[in-house]
Amino acid sequence: MPMKNYWILGIILLFGACQTSTGLPQAEVVDYSKYQENLGERLPDFPDYKQALQEVTPSLPSSSQSVDSVLAQRMSKNYEKAKSEPYYSGFTVLVYSGVNRNEAFRTKELLSSAYPDLNPEIQYQQPRYLVKVGSYGFKIEAQPAYYQLKTQFPAARIIQDRFLRKEYTISSPANAQGQN
Repeated sequence: MPMKNYWILGIILLFGACQTSTGLPQAEVVDYSKYQENLGERLPDFPDYKQALQEVTPSLPSSSQSVDSVLAQRMSKNYEKAKSEPYYSGFTVLVYSGVNRNEAFRTKELLSSAYPDLNPEIQYQQPRYLVKVGSYGFKIEAQPAYYQLKTQFPAARIIQDRFLRKEYTISSPANAQGQN
């Protein structure tokens, strides 16, 4: 019998929940056609971008002669700046790179005898020896020497390098002789 009471109570609750109520308040219709809001005081103030662009960008000269003079000034300024640096970047032909000292000196001797005008040099960068030929500002300048050496030295290649300018000399203190 208690089960029957639960069934009856469940049916009553179900019907009570499904019943529509007429006592709910009705939604009020609001007319927003006359609504106004002023956000001007809260918005940031931006300057006119065209005027700011004209202030930042200098006016370019109109004639080609004045453009050429501006370019010449900038090129001479860049040249003077680059000249003040003790090193410059360029390219060289690397003929030998390895740890065998005797092989490096043998390669240098072969280069000196076969191509006396190229003036090879040996550099030691621990733990390897490098035999290099030439100092070129641009890669295309190194191409003739590279193609000349490639037939006898197939491992030769063009690499980037840094060179000390002729105007500069490396000065070392007198008491630093023999120190690493």
